[in-house]
Amino acid sequence: MAARPDNLETDLPSAPRPGTYARGTETVDAIIKAALRVLIDEGSGAFTIRRIAAECGMKVGNVSYHFPKKELLIQTLLDDIIGNYDKLLERTVRQPGLDAEERLRLVVVMCLDDIAGKRTTRLFPELWALANHNEFVADRVRVFYQRVHDIIAEYVALLNPALNEQQVRDMALFISASMEGATPFLGYEKPWAERMSAFTAIAAHGLVQLAKTITPAQIAGLDNRRP
Repeated sequence: MAARPDNLETDLPSAPRPGTYARGTETVDAIIKAALRVLIDEGSGAFTIRRIAAECGMKVGNVSYHFPKKELLIQTLLDDIIGNYDKLLERTVRQPGLDAEERLRLVVVMCLDDIAGKRTTRLFPELWALANHNEFVADRVRVFYQRVHDIIAEYVALLNPALNEQQVRDMALFISASMEGATPFLGYEKPWAERMSAFTAIAAHGLVQLAKTITPAQIAGLDNRRP
């Protein structure tokens, strides 16, 4: 059995970003990290260019130069998080010698370990709150989760070749939603946070076994019962 993956860092790593001059990279990183702190510590209501500028000690005009709209900050935040996940996947899930079952188990553990951290527990509900009222943010969040679903679907398809493409995607959606639903109950400082390790053990076993054994007829079962 492979090692349990490390938690993701709260601060996002520096990375080249399209359209950003090299001399502005440190400035952009400072803005992104400030935006992340505002979302995590103060919520979506405080997520304004003015508040982010104050958080990173810059003038509003300096922040607006790099990010004329806060939606662009959201896009960059999510792109960086995806990049961070990809690096973690390469270090853990995609290491050689693992079968599809172990890879899916590691994905589940990785996601739930992430949910247990302050960043994810607080950040993603705030992104969903922004998405409720902003079509661009909603689409960016959808694209982010589609990437997560694609990763899960890759291993579901290998584990259960009886499922067609849509059934694989339905199963990946179920796994993702099951994990995401743990956030208000077991996330950082949530009521049952101390039981996250038990929840993770159950989920890593149960969700992988379900992915392996569920049949097309069982996925279609509700439709089959309709008159």
